[in-house]
Amino acid sequence: MSPQPTGQEQTPAQRRSKITPERAQELYTAVLDMLRENGYESLTMEGVAARSRCGKSTLYRQWGSKPELVVAALHGTRRGALRKIDTGSLAGDLLEAARAIGEGAGRDTPLMLALSHAALQSPELLCALRESLILPELAAIDALVRRGVERGEVAPDNRAVEFVSAQLLGVMRARPMLAGAHADESYLVRFVAAAILPALGLGAPASGS
Repeated sequence: MSPQPTGQEQTPAQRRSKITPERAQELYTAVLDMLRENGYESLTMEGVAARSRCGKSTLYRQWGSKPELVVAALHGTRRGALRKIDTGSLAGDLLEAARAIGEGAGRDTPLMLALSHAALQSPELLCALRESLILPELAAIDALVRRGVERGEVAPDNRAVEFVSAQLLGVMRARPMLAGAHADESYLVRFVAAAILPALGLGAPASGS
């Protein structure tokens, strides 16, 4: 039988039991805000401790290192707004997705830019970045398009179908570099109406954008 941990011989679960879920969310928000403001290289555990008024030893006890904390923050702040979209038509769904993505562009784009270089050096960070920010949005947009195909709004062999998510998310990532501005709600709605809907053989909903 294994001896029971005593004194300093605590299990990982015991070491990580002091921060409540609500407090963890506050820390995750602080981490992501600091990443957006100054980038990954400038982020330090000391800085997070000061910003969040949390002891540095508590951060290290809970997460162990900066990469672990950033990965936890990415996973812990996942949003599911795109999965809730259902306007009844594919055109309406894509325009609503454009609004939702554009609304978060000021938060998500700086975060992506802050982490992109560091992620290339860290497989764990790259995996977390893809799983937390990229793949859920790709899957949600693909699901909207698939639903439109199933409803008969778009032909299954339409060659534009496979590129919708890449177009919508790609222009969001690219516009800051090309134009020095975020792909905000207004821009993405216009992009969907002018570039994506016509490729799918769709017009804008009767109610407009």
